[in-house]
Amino acid sequence: MKVLAVIPARLASTRLPRKMLREVAGEPLIIRVYNAVRTCTLLDELLVATDSDEIAQICRERGCNVRMTSRSHQSGTERVHEISNLVSADVYINVQGDEPLTRPEHLLALIELMSDPKIEVGTLKTAAKTADIKNPNVVKVVTSMAGKALYFSRSAIPHDRDNTGAAYFKHLGFYAYRKSALDRFVALPASSLELVEKLEQLRFLEDGISIHLQQTPFDTIGIDTEDDLNRVEEIIKQEELKKIRT
Repeated sequence: MKVLAVIPARLASTRLPRKMLREVAGEPLIIRVYNAVRTCTLLDELLVATDSDEIAQICRERGCNVRMTSRSHQSGTERVHEISNLVSADVYINVQGDEPLTRPEHLLALIELMSDPKIEVGTLKTAAKTADIKNPNVVKVVTSMAGKALYFSRSAIPHDRDNTGAAYFKHLGFYAYRKSALDRFVALPASSLELVEKLEQLRFLEDGISIHLQQTPFDTIGIDTEDDLNRVEEIIKQEELKKIRT
C-alpha cells in the first residue's frame, strides 16, 4: 500500500495572518509540521502542497519536498485532490499545516485504519478535555458503534441533558483518503451543513460517504490563534528540556 502524506499550506490565513511562516520555538510552523510528519517511517512520500511562492521558497531552503498548487482551492482537501492527480498512491494522508504536535503514532493509526480496503475516508479522534467541550474552535465528533462518524460539530455533542457523564471526543486534523473519495468530494457542491459549521468533512457525510474514526490517546493543538501558538511553544520547549536532561 503506497502512502503519500500531503501538508496543504496557504499563506492567506485570517485568524492568525501568515501563520504558516510564523516561528514556533525557533522554526517556521510549516517546517516544524513537515519535520514532525517525516518521523513516520511507513510513509512512501511526503510533500507540502502550497499556492504561495514564499512558503515554497522556505520549504526548498530547508530541504522539504514541495509542489505548487492552484490558488483557487477553497479547502485543504481540494489541494490534496490536485496532488492525487499528479502523484499516484493508494492512500493520501492530509496533515493540516497547523498541527506542529503531530506524532508518528497519529499517522500510523491512520495507515492501520486504511489497511481495510473498504474504507474510503479515515480520520482520528481523542478524548476531549473539559475545557474543549464547549470551545467552538475545537471540533467534536460522535460515532456509531462501528466507528463511523455520525456528525462533526463545533458545538458540544452529544448534549448531556440529564448530566449522565457523557463521553466527548475531539476530532483531530488528520485525514486519509482513497483517490475515489477525493474525486467525489471535489465534484460535489459545498453542502448546507458544511457551510453552517465551516467543516469541510460534513460534505462527505451529507453525500453518504462514510468517514471511519480511529481513536488515539495523543492529543494535539492546532494553531489558529496567538494563544494557541504560545501554548504549543511552551509544550515544545518543555519537551526539548526533557530531552536535554535525559
